[in-house]
Amino acid sequence: MRLAQVRSRAQSGVDAPEVRVEVHVARGLPSLSVVGLPETAVRESRDRVRAAIANAGLEFPRSRVIVNLAPADLPKEGTRFDLAIALGILAASEQIPENALDGYEFLGELSLSGRLCAVQGALPAACRAARMKRCLVVPPENGGEAALVRDAEVRTGATLADVVAALCEEGDGLRRPEPVSAETRTGGVDLADVRGQHQARRALEVAAAGGHSLLLIGPPGTGKSMLASRLPGILPPMSEAEALEAAAVASVSGEGLDPARWKQRPFRSPHHTASGVALVGGGSRPAPGEISLAHRGVLFLDELPEFSRKVLEVLREPLETGEIHISRAARRATFPARFQLVGAMNPCPCGHLGDPAGNCRCTPDQVERYRARISGPLLDRIDLQLVVPRPERELLRPEAPPGEASAAVRERVIAARRIQIERQGGANAGLDNPGVNRHCRTDAAGRALLEQAGERLGFSARAYHRILKLARTLADLDGVATIGAPHIGEAVGYRSLERNMPPEGRAQALC
Repeated sequence: MRLAQVRSRAQSGVDAPEVRVEVHVARGLPSLSVVGLPETAVRESRDRVRAAIANAGLEFPRSRVIVNLAPADLPKEGTRFDLAIALGILAASEQIPENALDGYEFLGELSLSGRLCAVQGALPAACRAARMKRCLVVPPENGGEAALVRDAEVRTGATLADVVAALCEEGDGLRRPEPVSAETRTGGVDLADVRGQHQARRALEVAAAGGHSLLLIGPPGTGKSMLASRLPGILPPMSEAEALEAAAVASVSGEGLDPARWKQRPFRSPHHTASGVALVGGGSRPAPGEISLAHRGVLFLDELPEFSRKVLEVLREPLETGEIHISRAARRATFPARFQLVGAMNPCPCGHLGDPAGNCRCTPDQVERYRARISGPLLDRIDLQLVVPRPERELLRPEAPPGEASAAVRERVIAARRIQIERQGGANAGLDNPGVNRHCRTDAAGRALLEQAGERLGFSARAYHRILKLARTLADLDGVATIGAPHIGEAVGYRSLERNMPPEGRAQALC
């Protein structure tokens, strides 16, 4: 009789708690039992492991084998424990030296032939293994993403036989994956493609500089989607910590992580028929939704009023806290969701209200009902609300000069963001109430203008603070320490939807 222990990692949200795979080989009728709250895929590992060991030219013990996945109260799911279970059986049956598994953690699915197959969540596992100063062994397909963790020691093995040979010091079956280039990529679209739309380009720059949310309102074909798609290209480069956070979410999602997109800001654009679960995440096994997949990037919601109101309301919590808590009967998970929201909508159901080139036939009641699909509390959380008019036809000609390139705008954004990081450690959009009181003080003229605008437009306390944060960003772009009346005036001017509402509709939306 012999007992062996192998370390692996489970998946819980974007975390990777440690799992000890304990294998006991004892006398008795040949059998293999897996205990420790395994789900179906884990229980099925008995057959995969048995076939993989045999096809690797190794011997499966003809004894009673008990596999315990500890801690027992942590649900175990997926095929990620196959490799650890197989190595535990081989160590307990004395086919691997007793101390060969020390200092290692193993993650990987086994095919019947003994080949190692990719699993989800390799990057969070590499982060936790690096903290414990252990080497993580993963399949070759997971090597690139695991190697993104700077301090992690990662090795890959193509087959179970290669891993066993390396542990027995009989071969060089474990290889170090090639690290991904640290070069920052900004995407292929450029703001120079946008002709005219000077106010919209300015709003896009302000949103990028302070991390603010943005709502674009205008007739069809005015370039709202085109503007939104250019926002990631002018955002500041991702720090190492931000890139790891975004990559960890992608790693545990069903889509997986592409190491070639390392340090690229995510841009997610779900269709307006998306459900609440698709947007915020969930399911019997909690998985990240669109807001988490857009973490540290941009979430673009086109045709915003066409989304279900219940779906839109779930955005309120993550817009404030930067994370989403998903609770189910047997599971609870927390995913990060610090994204920039960019919405686009028509001014009315037909889309031509206020458009000289269109003929709007919508009644005032229809317009009011259409705009009321976006609740006041959600509208309060959108810092910039801008009307995007139809561009002049002369600017659409091929020979017309292009707009300012993304690279030039990005330099100004980076300079403004650097001021914010040095002053308070993050973007202005993330300032809490004490931070607003400390860093968003105005001069006398600016204070008087803000009080006057608040009385006339009926801003809520939240909108009042968001105007101050927006004005703080405008002052940072100008490189000045004090917020003045021009900054307050421009910030108030970006609340277009509220300014264009009739008083009774505005009061109803803000209640």
